[in-house]
Amino acid sequence: MPRSNGKDNRISHHTPVVQKYGGSSLATLEQIEGVAKRVRESGEAGNPVVVVVSARGDTTDELLRLAREVGAETSGREVDQLLGVGETASAALLALALHRLGVPAYSLSGVQTGILATGTHGRGVIVAVDTEPITKVLALGAVAVVAGFQGMNERLDLITLGRGGSDTTAVAIAAELGADRCEIYTDVDGVYTADPRIVPPASLIPLIDVDVMAEMSSAGAQVLHSRAVDLAAAHGVDIHVLHSTRPGPGSVIAARSDTRREMLESSGSVTGVAVDAQVARVGLLLPDADATAQLFDFFARESIFVDMATLHDAEGGIRVGMTVDGADVDAVRSYVTSTFHGEAPEVDRAVAKISVVGRGLLTSPECAARALRRLRRAGIAVNAVATSQLRISMTVPADAAVRAARLLHREFGLESLDTEVGSTSPVPA
Repeated sequence: MPRSNGKDNRISHHTPVVQKYGGSSLATLEQIEGVAKRVRESGEAGNPVVVVVSARGDTTDELLRLAREVGAETSGREVDQLLGVGETASAALLALALHRLGVPAYSLSGVQTGILATGTHGRGVIVAVDTEPITKVLALGAVAVVAGFQGMNERLDLITLGRGGSDTTAVAIAAELGADRCEIYTDVDGVYTADPRIVPPASLIPLIDVDVMAEMSSAGAQVLHSRAVDLAAAHGVDIHVLHSTRPGPGSVIAARSDTRREMLESSGSVTGVAVDAQVARVGLLLPDADATAQLFDFFARESIFVDMATLHDAEGGIRVGMTVDGADVDAVRSYVTSTFHGEAPEVDRAVAKISVVGRGLLTSPECAARALRRLRRAGIAVNAVATSQLRISMTVPADAAVRAARLLHREFGLESLDTEVGSTSPVPA
């Protein structure tokens, strides 16, 4: 991620503290005041502080509802201009709360911050951060409060970064400022071996390798967005996930070489189980290999994440199967039918993706065998499987997803998590 102005804008004397607060942490004025007090405490330790904020509570959903009521689509230039208001308001309110505590602070929109992004509206990708506006604020001894989830594209329009965009904003800024760690404050205690809302025995993982976390995020774990984790891995920034209102150790996603050394002992272990209930299975027939490449070019342009893709020769062309986010199905269907003038894609929305995540899984085929055997014994059909060193993903009927997650969590002994290294010892099959 290059700097946009060619200068090294890192803080020279003190390592900056970069914190991000989610919308649930800012939903009420009392919560904003609580966040302001925490920020003040961080500044009193002597380090410059940058705070990235999301829109308060359900603000984004409310703004989308208003857009729909006036007949707008849920994406596009004007919708992005509307959605950007949420984070900008949060930044201004937190800056005002800091003023009340006697802490100098300046709020900055994504555009004012110098976050440059590309891609389609609603799916922007950060390509550069000109940190000069932030460093000017910090040089004044003030807190920089940045609106997350947004940046500026090449046409100088505000562009939003999609789900989890504020996490990505915070990690990108931390990387460019030379921070060792980015603190993410949210409404959960950290990263768990599974979603504790559906798997109550899930264990908190105090230390987890960044590569494993990236797989968990892309497989459906909601605590962090995969793009934020990928940025942390690329720039060696640890991420510390903490609860915004109660004390606790939280979870450290280890990206720096010194904190990753402890992860070496976890090779070959299963770390967690992730569920993605928002996917759909799509099958289509394309005329030839060129059409297949053209389809994947479309996915790249539209920032559509494709997983568990299969291709094989079939009568009349190449049969393609994949999972995509359910929200992307209409775009895929429209593109395929208008571009290739063939049969409409087959879409199965009644599926969920279950993933076992860890290390060394491809070279430990017994893990896939155990997972498939356990689900088969429970009468849960698996209709697609994909494996890698870090993940075993399966599609199952949507109404069996929670039961499948609980069975696999138990199968791999994740209730007895080794809290020293964030890994598990293999349990007998």
